[in-house]
Amino acid sequence: MIVDDLKKIIKGDVKVDEKILNEYSEDASIFKIQPEVVVFPKDVTDIKNLVKFASKKRKSKKISLTARAAGTDMSGAPLTESIVVSFTKYFNKIKKVHKNYAVVQPGVYYRDFEKETLKKGVIYAPYPASKELCAIGGMIANNGAGEKTLSYGKAEDFVLELKMVLSDGNEYTLKPLKKSELEAKMAQNNFEGKLYKKLFELVTKNKTILQKAKPKVSKNSAGYYLWNLWDGEIFDITKVLVGSQGTLGIITAAKLKLVPIKKHSRMVIIFLKSHKSLRKLINIILGSNPESLEAYDDKTLWLAIKFFRGIIKGLLKKYETLPRILVEFIPDLMMMLTHGFPKLVIMAELTGDNEEEIIREGKSLVEKITKEGFVARMTKNQEEAEKYWTIRRESFSLLREKVKNKHTAPFVDDIIVNPEHLSEFLPRLNKLVGKYKKLTYTLAGHLGNGNFHIIPLMDFTDPEARASIPKLAEEVFDLVVEYKGSITAEHNDGLIRTPYLHKMYSPKVLKLFEETKKIFDPLNIFNPGKKVNGDLEYALKHIKTE
Repeated sequence: MIVDDLKKIIKGDVKVDEKILNEYSEDASIFKIQPEVVVFPKDVTDIKNLVKFASKKRKSKKISLTARAAGTDMSGAPLTESIVVSFTKYFNKIKKVHKNYAVVQPGVYYRDFEKETLKKGVIYAPYPASKELCAIGGMIANNGAGEKTLSYGKAEDFVLELKMVLSDGNEYTLKPLKKSELEAKMAQNNFEGKLYKKLFELVTKNKTILQKAKPKVSKNSAGYYLWNLWDGEIFDITKVLVGSQGTLGIITAAKLKLVPIKKHSRMVIIFLKSHKSLRKLINIILGSNPESLEAYDDKTLWLAIKFFRGIIKGLLKKYETLPRILVEFIPDLMMMLTHGFPKLVIMAELTGDNEEEIIREGKSLVEKITKEGFVARMTKNQEEAEKYWTIRRESFSLLREKVKNKHTAPFVDDIIVNPEHLSEFLPRLNKLVGKYKKLTYTLAGHLGNGNFHIIPLMDFTDPEARASIPKLAEEVFDLVVEYKGSITAEHNDGLIRTPYLHKMYSPKVLKLFEETKKIFDPLNIFNPGKKVNGDLEYALKHIKTE
């Protein structure tokens, strides 16, 4: 019946065949949930009709709409038992690329978008490591970020305005407003006016509690970012929409800020033998203002060695021959033979428009680092640095593809604490995870922000391994909160972390999140169970079984 109804109201595709339902039952998370139907809307009118349909049917049938872009989400956010609204088939237009901004639809793959921005010498800077796979809608919905976040910030810093269909079935342009513009909006006696008025009252009446609740780290994707809405002069509604995982409305287009690409770069590589000196080392490196400061652990490096063919495959895009690739690894081999196998491989990338200055700064940084007893060297060119980026970016894919009978299990995959705590925090974290002998894991992340990704491998058919998921999550999140961090810096809440938000936020703040959801979506038709009202028992029941 629902299929027949949907075919009457939209021009796009309505699919219920087994192949499609299976494909849309999974993302990159540990979950599997089969939708009732997958729809591929062709235009904004289709989206409006879907919202009106869901609103009308919601009272008599448990119907909801879950937007989905490329499906690379690691939190289970685009999974539902109801209607998946998929965007990559038809909502995939790059409408405009200017030297300062671009206008794109949510189904545009980032790899295609980047090709167009590079033609103008600009880039959307907060791209994630999955940039070859992900799409714009998911990047915005998760408040995504990546290797350039240290210098440029997150998605929330690059979204200039959004077009969205909200719960009344109309499309709106949502952007920052000056006080006079906000007052004019609130004076409107319609859905939009009431929405702005209620949101403004919510954040102004609870200003003190919200500012206190704001995580004291450089990146956060947990909860709704109500503390960023109003600064006394500008009311920026995009700040609460970015990172909302499709729970407040459906994005139809986005205007994104672009920044110029730096012409030259050099990478300083540090092989760190112990976590004890990490705080001192980070402070030295940050003094040189690197564009990126990344790291991966010894387990990731062993993985790269074990599956060297996979690394070579990634590098052949940059290097033409195998001998040339092998030559590029000789300096690293010599460093390991001389100084031993590192605990962490640290990548500090310096960028600028003057190559001589960058080389000089790189040499100076190496000198400062080695003077303190660390092992470091500078790459001879930008191409040489690519091997480190390949290992850093490909580690998750290698785990997923190469290890037999075990699956990648992202559930404590995106924690962040202030970098000053890492010398203490990382050994405690490794000890915690190491207790679970059924798990193999790697650790990599954005060292400059203190943001690390733990990707365990597990056998989902093993009851003991499955039972370890909530136990380890509880322990890791408690450790993160002890250091006043966030349980998710950029991967967001979804099914896996929404039930744990009480560890970061007080009951009062969680109530404000629920009120925010009701203001935007009173009938709860947009992606229910994510961001608010999480159900851990439901999530655990839907962990993959094979």
